[in-house]
Amino acid sequence: MQPDTYIDGFVAAVPTARRNDYRRHAIDAARVFKKHGALSVVECWGDDVPEGKRTSFTLAVQRQPDETVVFSWVTWPSKAVRDSAWKAMMDDPEMPRDMPFDGQRLIYGGFQLLTET
Repeated sequence: MQPDTYIDGFVAAVPTARRNDYRRHAIDAARVFKKHGALSVVECWGDDVPEGKRTSFTLAVQRQPDETVVFSWVTWPSKAVRDSAWKAMMDDPEMPRDMPFDGQRLIYGGFQLLTET
């Protein structure tokens, strides 16, 4: 990775019964991310996500018993490319709009790459 590499990270709770819907949504969204300059998009379906007492992924997204935590990230060549892409993607008609999860419990943020080993 280059020193300017930028990462967008996401954590969400997805209804377990909608795993295939989420997968299709993620593939469609990834296509748009890559069209606008993303280097890669990674989506992970939780299968060993422990409950916490003070902090945890499950607590952070207020996961319900019928939901699964997903963890994903998008790698960009730079923050400038990411910022420009997000503006363009919001107007892109190919960007999926119907999320198969509660977007109000989505946690996201942008991160400067510190180290990669």
